[in-house]
This record gives sequence, structure tokens and C-alpha cells, in this order.
Amino acid sequence: MGISPLPLLSAHLNGNGEMSESNVSLWSKLLEAQANRRLKVKKQRVATKKVRHLRCRRPRSILMKRRARLEGSRRPMNRVEKKLKTLKKLIPNNESMGLDGLFRDTADYILSLQMRVEVMQIMVKVLTGSNK
Repeated sequence: MGISPLPLLSAHLNGNGEMSESNVSLWSKLLEAQANRRLKVKKQRVATKKVRHLRCRRPRSILMKRRARLEGSRRPMNRVEKKLKTLKKLIPNNESMGLDGLFRDTADYILSLQMRVEVMQIMVKVLTGSNK
């Protein structure tokens, strides 16, 4: 990410392996500039991550509806829970406890509906006079 310091360092050393004072100050300025550049790039990356996080493709109204729905309950319902809730609404006089009671009441209700259908079919046959 920038200039490699090793070639610069070897170019500024005098014969006994030490740098002159002017080279030391230049060297420190170079290292400081590189550090500032790295810090600047890092800040830019953090800023773009925040901006990406804030930008959303969904309209605000959808986000508000989703948030309101989630605030009402601790966690969103999965498919099975939704279907059980719908089933509880469909079964009249549902006073059962637990899933076993709900399924028992559902089976009883289905049988009673089947009996009603058979009775109505018999009534239609009698009233229309067909002996089929």
C-alpha cells in the first residue's frame, strides 16, 4: 500500500550503517505520511460500510410494517405455527388443550361436517323425487 521502505532505507544509509540527521527527518516524515494514508483509507472503508448498512433497497413503509409486526411478538411465526393458528380459528368451540386436543376437535368437526353433507344430500334426493 504505498512505497516499500526497504530500498529507501538502504539508499539513505552512509557507509557505517547510520543515517544522517536530514535523512532521519525525511525518513520519519515518510513513515508518518504512510501511516496517515493508511488511517485515511481505513476511515474510508469504515464510512462506506456504514453507508452500505444504512442504504436499503426496501421502501421505508415496508421496513416500518415489518418492525411493527415483529414488535408485537418476540419472534416471527414459522409456517406450522401460522397453520395451527388458522386451524384454531376454523374450529368452532375450540377449548382444547394442546395439539392433541386441537387435532381431536378438528377430526370431530370434520366428521360432523361430513354427516351434515350426507343429510343434505338425502334431503335433496327426497325433495326432488329422484331415486338414484
